[in-house]
Amino acid sequence: MSEHDQVKMTEMNYDKDRPKAENPVKIEDLSLRDGHQSLFATRGRTEDMIPVAELMDEVGFWAVETWGGATFDTMHRFLNEDPWERIRTLKRYFKKTPFSMLLRAQNLVGYRNYADDVANAFMDRACENGMDIFRTFDALNDYRNFETVVPKIKEYGRHFQGCICYSLTEPRLGGEVYNLDYYVSKAKELEAMGADTVCVKDMAGLIAPYDAYNIIKALKEAVKVPIHLHSHFTSGMSSMSHMKAIEAGVDIIDTCMTPYAFRTSHAAIEPLVMALLGTNRDTGFDIKLLAKINEILEREVMPKYKHLLDDSKVSTIDINVLLHQTPGGMLSNLVNQLREMDALDKINDVYRELPRVRKELGQVPLVTPTSQIVGIQTVNNVLFDDENDRYKNITNQVKDLVYGLYGKTAIPIDPEVQKKALKGYSRGEEPITCRPAEVLEPELEKAKEEIGDLSKDTEDLVTYALYPVTGKKFLKWKYGIEPAPKEVQPRTLEDVKKEDELVKKAKAGELVEKPTKAPPEKSENLRTFNVFIDGEYYEVGVDEPEGSPVLRKIQQMGAMPAQMPMMMAAPSAPSAPAPAAAPKPAAAAAPAEEKKEAAPAAAAEGTPMPAPMPGMIVSYEKKVGDSVSEGETVLVLEAMKMENALPAPASGTVKAINFSSGDSVKKGDVLAVIG
Repeated sequence: MSEHDQVKMTEMNYDKDRPKAENPVKIEDLSLRDGHQSLFATRGRTEDMIPVAELMDEVGFWAVETWGGATFDTMHRFLNEDPWERIRTLKRYFKKTPFSMLLRAQNLVGYRNYADDVANAFMDRACENGMDIFRTFDALNDYRNFETVVPKIKEYGRHFQGCICYSLTEPRLGGEVYNLDYYVSKAKELEAMGADTVCVKDMAGLIAPYDAYNIIKALKEAVKVPIHLHSHFTSGMSSMSHMKAIEAGVDIIDTCMTPYAFRTSHAAIEPLVMALLGTNRDTGFDIKLLAKINEILEREVMPKYKHLLDDSKVSTIDINVLLHQTPGGMLSNLVNQLREMDALDKINDVYRELPRVRKELGQVPLVTPTSQIVGIQTVNNVLFDDENDRYKNITNQVKDLVYGLYGKTAIPIDPEVQKKALKGYSRGEEPITCRPAEVLEPELEKAKEEIGDLSKDTEDLVTYALYPVTGKKFLKWKYGIEPAPKEVQPRTLEDVKKEDELVKKAKAGELVEKPTKAPPEKSENLRTFNVFIDGEYYEVGVDEPEGSPVLRKIQQMGAMPAQMPMMMAAPSAPSAPAPAAAPKPAAAAAPAEEKKEAAPAAAAEGTPMPAPMPGMIVSYEKKVGDSVSEGETVLVLEAMKMENALPAPASGTVKAINFSSGDSVKKGDVLAVIG
């Protein structure tokens, strides 16, 4: 038998000789949500999911995650896509595989707890658009925040997956807070609430293999519903933890297609398929089909997003996550913010401060939104505090957390931090102990009044209610009231090819092409000058037929210095003698951007309010002409999804306001002037 025939026979026998597993591991694919969220900032577009959708529907996944998490925010804010349309579009291609979404309980797909009327409206639309499985979690593991959304899931007959956010205070499982008893008790709570499955959600890749075995084994003994393990690859342990969890009897595992796997994403599906081949936990998946999907992703999709991938690191794992427990998405946010503030050298100070802030804020698990709350407050402490005064710049979300608007923390919040955070807090200085949403006023009617005719249906209204500033901007793009900026438009493969060509030319030193225009004829005004540089001299011809000096010739009379090409590109030669009839140099025009520097602040006298960090203006609490007292809030600045109430630096009157709600600002931009 020839080698070709042997290969052909092997391919033919691949499935024929493969026994059906007694207890196959079920797989949820996360490529279309958590994969691109982890690797390239959730910028995956619906149009780039369609080429593989029908093939993925044939694999046999238990579910495909297509929505939730950061997708809703990113789609309307950065991609000019209606998030609701993604479900409807992909449902036309996935005929058999259930859809799953990541639901942040009462946070929905935002960064705070929303009122019950918003939560109910959101859940209605999500269910009616075809979402099948709701992976529901609360950042504090406070299941009182499930009490509005879970009844909606049950009302529509959908699958309620209850999550336990995995966290540690020790290097391994144990200690006084996050121990085995903690996870077992949480699983029992979820089962009592009617969970169809229970998921251990390890967002930072902290779960070690033997801890995974012990937790899964304990949960399988404690509850009757299937157990699901979600573990990011960040630390490099998740593949090993998957295998130990499978040995312990886990029912469902999360993975990604290889192009969307590893680093801060999840382990890849293909190695797991081959590792379980022929065992009693065999997935039954066709590795050739998976390879075909990967080929399309590699060739047609990933090239559009490679500019968003972090290629600064050689390693595919981040061992530091085991030291500071910072999830990959949170870590990249912190690094980006420090870089934009020219303070990247403070990153180690942030790592040292992070565990302290986390403990003071109640040892909360580090998952959206608490990861951002703790992370951004840590950055603020490092940049703005001094040895005598900590928490000088407290974000609005930290104040809300301390008040109890996110729920009950694992341990009590530090009393001194609580006192400082709630001083002058608008809702009161005494924390609440009830379900957070009970103190929230209904929001939909107010949102309807604010957005008016710009909202055409309930989905538009909910989008605005969730994201008032960016949601309104998106609706203006959606209905053609304002043109969508270039940066939110999709990239094509042709765009990528053109960019690659430019990079190739730049590396070869060919980015600036030589002009093909023929030189003009010499006129009778041609004059010759001697130019002396470092002991060498050059004969330069200058022709000025219309009064402007034009370089016509250069004749090297000695060795050409290395800096000569740069000198010739400059407006004037540094060592040229000044002849009696030297031409007058043309006045240099100021660049357009420099002319824009004369902002209203330049004309207003008083104390400027510079932006302490890059971000987006949420709202101005004051207007021009208003009186303010020192320390009183003038505006709210959003930085990395967290809101910072910026106080007046002095008492007086608002003389100038230089930006509007929704504007992006850089560090140092003058936001207002107090006179």
